[in-house]
Amino acid sequence: MTCKHLTPNELVMIEAYFQTKQSVLTVSKILGRSRQTIYNVYNFFKKGFSASDYYKRYKENKTYCGRRPIILSTDQQTYVQKMTAKGWTPDVIIGRAEIPISCSVRTLYRLFKANYFDITKLPMKGKRKPNGHNERRGRQAFKRNISERLTDYTQFNEEFGHLEGDTIVGVHHKSAGITLVERLSKVIITLKPGGHKAADIEKATTAWLQSIPRNMFKSLTFDCGKEFSNWKEMSNSNDISIYFADHGTPSQRGLNENYNGILRRNGLPKKMDFNQVDQNFISAVASKRNHIPRKSLNCRTPLEVFLSYVNEEQLSSLI
Repeated sequence: MTCKHLTPNELVMIEAYFQTKQSVLTVSKILGRSRQTIYNVYNFFKKGFSASDYYKRYKENKTYCGRRPIILSTDQQTYVQKMTAKGWTPDVIIGRAEIPISCSVRTLYRLFKANYFDITKLPMKGKRKPNGHNERRGRQAFKRNISERLTDYTQFNEEFGHLEGDTIVGVHHKSAGITLVERLSKVIITLKPGGHKAADIEKATTAWLQSIPRNMFKSLTFDCGKEFSNWKEMSNSNDISIYFADHGTPSQRGLNENYNGILRRNGLPKKMDFNQVDQNFISAVASKRNHIPRKSLNCRTPLEVFLSYVNEEQLSSLI
C-alpha cells in the first residue's frame, strides 16, 4: 500500500477543525485519514504550532529520506576521467576492474548524465538520420549481395577472418581513407589510398591484402558506393570473397559504421584533407581505438583478441 502524505490543504482543514474543537474521530472520517495521523497533528497544534509549521517540519524531514548520493573517491574520479579521455565507456571501466569503482555501471552512467563527468567523452547515441530519410547514394548494380554470404560461409558469425569495409571522405570530397574492421576481434585497420576514385581504392586495398599472408581474411563486405565498383578485380587478384550490403541499410555493416563515427571524433574529421596526412598518421588513430577495451569482448581490447588469432610478426604488416 502506497503511503500518501498530508497535503497543505488537509493541514489547513485539520487546523480549522482543531480550533473548533472537533474530535479526532470526526476529522478522520471527514478526511478519510487514520485517527493516529489526525492525533499526531492535533498534538503538534497543542504545543502552539500552526499548519505551516507542521508542513515546514515535514519538508525538512523529507530531505533526509531516500538513498544518499554516491560520491566517488578522488582516486576513482581521476581514474574515470583518465579512462574516458582515452575512449573507455563506463561499462568497460567497471567490467575491466583494473581498480575497484564503488558504484554500478548504471550509476556511473547516471553520474555522467548529471554532469559529474564530461558526457561529451561518451560514444554518440540516438538516430543519425531522421525518420523517413531516403538514402539516394549507392545504387551499384551487378554485385554479390550480402544474402549470399551466409550461404558461402555457414560459420560466418563464429569464425575469424571476415571484414567490413568502407571509406571516410575528406574535405570537399577530394580525398578519402579506407576503414576495414575484422568482425570477430573488432580490430580496425585504416589505409590511405592515393585518391578517392575506384581505381585508387582498389590499388590501396590490393596492396595491403598482398602484403599479408594469403587467405588470412576470407570475405569483405562493403556498402554500395561507386568507389568499390572495381570489386571484381580486387576479389580475383586477392582470392577474397566480396559482398555488398543492401541499398540504404548501413545496419548490415553496423560495426564498421560505428567505428567510422568514432574515428571521425578521434582524429579523422570531415574537414580533414587526407592528401595532407600519411599512412602512419591514420594508422596511429586506428591503433588508439584498438587499445581500448570493449564490453562485447569481455572487457578485452580488440588487439588482445586479434593477437589470439595472429602472431606479432603477421601483425606488423596488418595494422
